Amino acid sequence: MKNQIHNFIDGRISESCSERFAPVYNPALGEVTAEVALSTVAEVEAAVESARKAFPAWAATTPLRRARIMNRFRDLLEQNADELAKIISAEHGKVHSDALGEVTRGLEVVEFACGAPHLLKGEFTENVGTNIDSHSIRQPLGVVAGITPFNFPAMVPMWMFPMALACGNTFVLKPSERDPSAALFYAELMNEAGFPPGVFNVVQGDKQAVDALLEHPQVSAVSFVGSTPIAQYIYATGAAHGKRVQALGGAKNHMVVMPDADLDNTVDALMGAAYGSAGERCMAISVVVAVGEETADALRERLVKRLQALKIGPGTDPGAEMGPLVTAQHLEKVRGYIDAGEAEGAELVVDGREFKMQQSGFESGFFIGGTLFDHVKPEMKIHREEIFGPVLAMVRARDFAEAVQLINDHEFGNGTAIFTRDGDSARAFAHQIQVGMVGVNVPIPVPMAFHSFGGWKASLFGDHHMHGPEGVRFYTKLKTITSRWPTGIREGADFVMPTM
Repeated sequence: MKNQIHNFIDGRISESCSERFAPVYNPALGEVTAEVALSTVAEVEAAVESARKAFPAWAATTPLRRARIMNRFRDLLEQNADELAKIISAEHGKVHSDALGEVTRGLEVVEFACGAPHLLKGEFTENVGTNIDSHSIRQPLGVVAGITPFNFPAMVPMWMFPMALACGNTFVLKPSERDPSAALFYAELMNEAGFPPGVFNVVQGDKQAVDALLEHPQVSAVSFVGSTPIAQYIYATGAAHGKRVQALGGAKNHMVVMPDADLDNTVDALMGAAYGSAGERCMAISVVVAVGEETADALRERLVKRLQALKIGPGTDPGAEMGPLVTAQHLEKVRGYIDAGEAEGAELVVDGREFKMQQSGFESGFFIGGTLFDHVKPEMKIHREEIFGPVLAMVRARDFAEAVQLINDHEFGNGTAIFTRDGDSARAFAHQIQVGMVGVNVPIPVPMAFHSFGGWKASLFGDHHMHGPEGVRFYTKLKTITSRWPTGIREGADFVMPTM
């Protein structure tokens, strides 16, 4: 019997009674290593009910005490980071160093959430009118939920629940069924840290569990990261049921390379940004826009050499730079995009489909090599759609203005970057580009935890970005109190609109 992965409800592992299970693979081996329960609606309701019961006491817990518990969780997470990274590598496939980096970026949000007592301070104004004072406070919403993707099973949930809990909410997490174990690992750490039962719950599952959360009357808000079609669905369905929703969708991130860029440093950055984590990142650079033919030719020459030397292997191999894709189905999908690029007339410079894993024991893994296309046109499928694999498309632009227009015309607006030594070009790019996160000589401009993460256009549905100040705003509701105390002077009734 395969290892079974269940839920975490009311402070303990809760064995699912579902008759439906999904396989969990080790992508490097290409083998099923476990099966995860696909929770019933009743189990989702049990998790929400546990969170609902825990909410009043948790909301009444002082922000300082909540922060102290969060700080203990931070310590435990740091102590167990290596073990968590191994769990991620085993189910996602990313190399160990990349998995460890994911845990570290999640830890940064936990550290930021530990500052909640300061973040939750309100505002006060004395004498807004004669003998009248006004102050504002931020209060938690109640039960909130997070629906997270396979590509960052530790980091993306930590964009959500530390902020939500620090603000006084209780949380129900629905992780990806492709790599569900990380969520249970830090649920146990949260128990050890001292979070009361019901404050944090995990329900495994698929669309049935998602819909149950979106429709549940006790769930006040939903956070989501995933593809744009699903983000649109999450936003529309959640909003229709009266919920506050932040839904981060897909991306097609461009890097503009100007003629004055340091090409050696640029290629270093581009290799990691395009092929790190096998391209399964919403912030991966999947299009490089070379300004000028000379720039494009020089960039292409360097990229080909680096791709030929790219070290591909299982996450357990300390020398590996890129691991496998997450499932056999996703491998076929990425192969299909390479087929489409060829069919539409892009020049296939390096074909990742030719890669064959030679390492003993891993021949059946979901591996593919790094791929490079040149002379890609904006109307081509490999430029329009998110591939989510190690496929880099090169577009040649005549000048800076054409490069900017190319990016601004795209439906996605998640992340972008420019590599240049010229301050004028960099400043103009940052101001003109219609994208939510911009890097200047930084390939993957993921904001630090004390800033906020989110894109524009079809990359974000909802009004709030994640973590940072926006996270506090999303997970709290503002209340303003205007007060006057008797002065001993009777003024009589006033029937006009109050003014100060």
